[in-house]
Amino acid sequence: MTSFRPGLCSVTFRTLAPRTIVRLAAECGIEGIEWAGDVHVPPGQPDFARHVRRLTEDAGLAVISYGSYIAPPSDDEPAFAQVLETAQALGAPNIRIWPGSRNRDSATYSPDERAHTAALIRRMARQADDASVTLSLEYHPNSLTDDLASAQRLMAEIDDPNVFLYWQPRPGLPLDEALDEFRAVGSDTSHVHVFAWNREKARYPLSEQRAYWSEVLSNAPATRWPRERFAMLEFVRDDSPEQFRADAAVFRQLLEEAKARARGAA
Repeated sequence: MTSFRPGLCSVTFRTLAPRTIVRLAAECGIEGIEWAGDVHVPPGQPDFARHVRRLTEDAGLAVISYGSYIAPPSDDEPAFAQVLETAQALGAPNIRIWPGSRNRDSATYSPDERAHTAALIRRMARQADDASVTLSLEYHPNSLTDDLASAQRLMAEIDDPNVFLYWQPRPGLPLDEALDEFRAVGSDTSHVHVFAWNREKARYPLSEQRAYWSEVLSNAPATRWPRERFAMLEFVRDDSPEQFRADAAVFRQLLEEAKARARGAA
């Protein structure tokens, strides 16, 4: 088992400025932020990325990752090069990308389309590796990682040591299935997204799924990921900072309990 540090995806608060997000995260005991490329740190603005990096680091927080919205094959290598430049300015050691065209189920891809996408991701991974940056694929419905079999197949098709998977359960996924899925892809995972949704994507306080996440975080499998791992809160009920404060308190307790369980099992 491996342990996680507490993180936040800035996309949780699309309407808040980076300075406000940093202040809120630090107040709530969060130790790192993945900065979103769609609103908070747009690609192609390296000076602003350096500004956000300073805000983050001056508050004692880590830049976990650059949450880009690159989606190969819809986006090509020149688009990724701009994202990589921004990630470097941000001080992000990792870039998250979307595997496949957005909002397209994996079952609709032909073998040739899958092969083309895998080859493009591999070339992006080589660009990133030259800059000492890792690449992590979103693990998400309506993508090439929308089920376990497709995710495993895609990783085999990419076949690059600089490519990893985020992991998150599909909303409403039963606990037993979530644990089996996490174990199956665990060795390829970098970070984890944490949220409290049901199958209809209605959001709840994290406290209402405390038992679920306790089991998931306490049974995280070993990984080939070479760096510190973060579990990142992503989205809260009503996009509310007050709900985030409550969820963050539960979240940090869960991570401490998971660490204690790991020590007891050692």
